[in-house]
This record gives sequence, structure tokens and C-alpha cells, in this order.
Amino acid sequence: MYCTPNPVMNSLPLPKVGGQLVSFPSSHFAAPKSQYFSLACVPDNLSFSLSSSSLPFLLSSGMEKRKPHLGSLVSAITAQQEEDNTILDQDEDGGKAFHFKGDKEGILEAVAEEGSAMHSESHISQGEALRDKEWEVDRFQDEVAASQGIRIRRRPSTGPPLHHVGPFEFRLENEGNTPRNILEEIVWQKDKEVNEMKERKPLSALKKVLDKAPPTRDFIGALKESYSRTGVPGLIAEVKKASPSRGVLREDFDPVEIAKAYEKGGATCLSVLTDEKFFMGSFENLEAIRNSGVMCPLLCKEFIIDEWQIYYARAKGADAVLLIAAVLPDLDIKYMVKICKLLGLAALVEVHDEREMDRVLGIDGIKLIGINNRDLETFKVDISNTKKLLQGERGEIICEKGIIVVGESGLFTPADIAYVQEAGVRAVLVGESIVKHRDPAQGIVELFGRDISY
Repeated sequence: MYCTPNPVMNSLPLPKVGGQLVSFPSSHFAAPKSQYFSLACVPDNLSFSLSSSSLPFLLSSGMEKRKPHLGSLVSAITAQQEEDNTILDQDEDGGKAFHFKGDKEGILEAVAEEGSAMHSESHISQGEALRDKEWEVDRFQDEVAASQGIRIRRRPSTGPPLHHVGPFEFRLENEGNTPRNILEEIVWQKDKEVNEMKERKPLSALKKVLDKAPPTRDFIGALKESYSRTGVPGLIAEVKKASPSRGVLREDFDPVEIAKAYEKGGATCLSVLTDEKFFMGSFENLEAIRNSGVMCPLLCKEFIIDEWQIYYARAKGADAVLLIAAVLPDLDIKYMVKICKLLGLAALVEVHDEREMDRVLGIDGIKLIGINNRDLETFKVDISNTKKLLQGERGEIICEKGIIVVGESGLFTPADIAYVQEAGVRAVLVGESIVKHRDPAQGIVELFGRDISY
């Protein structure tokens, strides 16, 4: 299969690189006008991401006569190959070629063409201009977030993640648009999902739905009452089928039956995973549990990056939502906490380290703080993290403000519950240790070392 090469009007010199990773820095894509990407005999392991099919389909479907327009936003192309003997040299036609074992060869050229109609401002659609503007705004947000110690980028940093070629969308893989860790991958996926969902159901439509929605249940009040009644942290039991770190936790997963078992076993509130790709959850699960007759207040466990998600969670029956400080800058947290108050929702603001805790304690209106003992970038767990974050001045501020602290992750035994309770926790969010149990209600008894259902 071949992509017909474009006429080379201004061939850019490519570097000679050895070793396993071959990359092309932004200086090789600095043409003033539009740029085109040409491939011939594409190696199997050249990294591409297409939303509408695969690279072979693109090359064999008549697209060879269309010049993929990359604009001026492409900063790099990275080719990852499996062998150690990559050679970049001159081919017979004067182009640059990758040579791999098995006589596979890929020709990569960046071509500049002056006065291209495809690059003309008059030919850029309003939608494309809006996407580029949104990307610029998100890049600025990333810079603000980084200044607050947030390492998770909202979107790829080297340009809009998708480029449009006729009916196709594609992205060139490089360090700038490759997620650094699982949390960043989740956030980028969530950004794409939310944009698609907002098109199907605009915020204005959601607000109309909420006009007829029943009142929320008192999530925070339930946790306070439970601790006062039982003398142990109130249980937020998690309805979760899978996780990126543990895989599928329960094959015979019935969210409604699990929720009812949790309530029977003494759970104060329920947390319902709504992320589909990484946790196999859904908003349909949340809605089904709300409509099942379960009386426990419900936390929508979602990776929230947009106010739209808060409105959507409320429409699906949530009484509380999760806000993750590792993802959200201070201004976003402040704004979203106000949205939650407006909608009658509790906001559980999650932190993992000292810097995140200090940021959150400096924000007014926060009544619930969750301390996640799992590092969301590495998924490593250490329950001593809870005690560390509640020591000294931070613990005093929490007491002064009357904030309820929720212990999250790594809790499997009565000793674990006692440890975080002694540190100052008044509620715990637990999923794996009870959802995997054959009888989730009995799993709660074993977690606390006694029956907490009365």
C-alpha cells in the first residue's frame, strides 16, 4: 500500500538517529504555510491514532489523493520501532527513509506549499477555529494548574489532539500528546467523552430536567448521624465492577443487588462508579440504584473536569459528587463547590498529598475532604498517608472548620478502620474488600469486626 507522495516544494531535512526511539523535533515542522504528511510502505509499528478506522484503511480507501492537512500545530512525530538497528539515511529519490528488519521501509516527509487554499483563513470552518481556541484556553489552564503543583494536563500540550482529514480524525503520537500516567489518560479520555455528551445533551436541556427532579438526600448529615450512632466511621460502600489496577473485581456484577446488600449490611452512603472505559461503570447504574428503592445517599464517583458532569450526575440521581484536587485547579474547585451547593449536592473533595491538602484547606465552603491513600498516578497504596495528612496544624484547621474527613483506599480489616479512625477519620470509602465478597453484607461485618447495621 502506498500513499502517493506529494510534490516536494520544500523538503525539510531530517536528523540521522540511531537507537530505539526516532523523533523529529518541532524545528522540522516550522514551515510558514500548510504542511503535508506523506507515507510510503508504512512500517507496522509507526504510532498513529485514528478515530475512524486504522492506518491501513486510510491508505487503501482512496485517501491517497487527499493531502492530510496538519496546519501549523504539529510539533513532532515520534516513530517507535521494536528493533535496535534503526537507520535513517538517503533513499534513491532524495527522501529520508526508515529501514527495518524484514525490508520494511517508511518514507516520511514534511512538505510546505505556499498559498495553499486548505490553509487559507477563509477555508477554516467556525468549528475548527473554535476547537483551536479551546485548545489554547486549555493550554493556559494547564499552565495555571502546573503553578499549583498539578501534574495532570487537561489535554495534550503540543496541539489539538485530533486533526481532521475529510471524514477522518487522526493524531500524531509524541511525548506532548501521550499520557504520562493512568490518571492523565483517564482525564484526556474524559475530556473527549464530555465534549461528545454535551453535544447530545446541552447544559440548557439538563437544567430543564432538574427543574422537575426530586430533592437530594443529605449525604453529609447521614455520615454525621452514623458516626454518632455507631461510634465507628460511617461507611460509603462502593459499587464498582473493575479498576485499572485490579481488573474485574466481580464477574456476577448486578449494581442494584450489590447496593441493596450494602444497605442491608449497614452502609451509610453508596459510591457508584460511573466511568465506563476504565472502571466498567455507568450513569445508568447510578440511575438504576436511585430508582430501585435504596434509601442511602449516593455519591457519583466520576472524574469531573466540567460543570456539565455535575448537572448530569444530579439528573441521574446523585446526592454528592467527587472532585479530585490532583486534576482540578483551585478556581475550578471553588466554582464547582458553588455549583454543588446550588444543586443541593455534597462535594467530596479528594486529596492525596500535603500540597493538595493545603490548597483545599484554603478554599471556603468545603465540608468533606477525602484522603486517598492511593496515588492516582502510580496506583500504589499506603494507608499511613491518612495519618500523615491529619497531623499537626492541618488536623487543627480541619477540626476548627468542622470538616468531615473520609478515608479512602487500602482498607481491608478492622485494624485498618481503627487506624484511620484514630488519625481523625469519621467516614470511610471502601470498595474492593467488600464488593469482592460473596455476600457483600457479610463483607461489611468482616471489615468492621462487628455488625453495624443497627
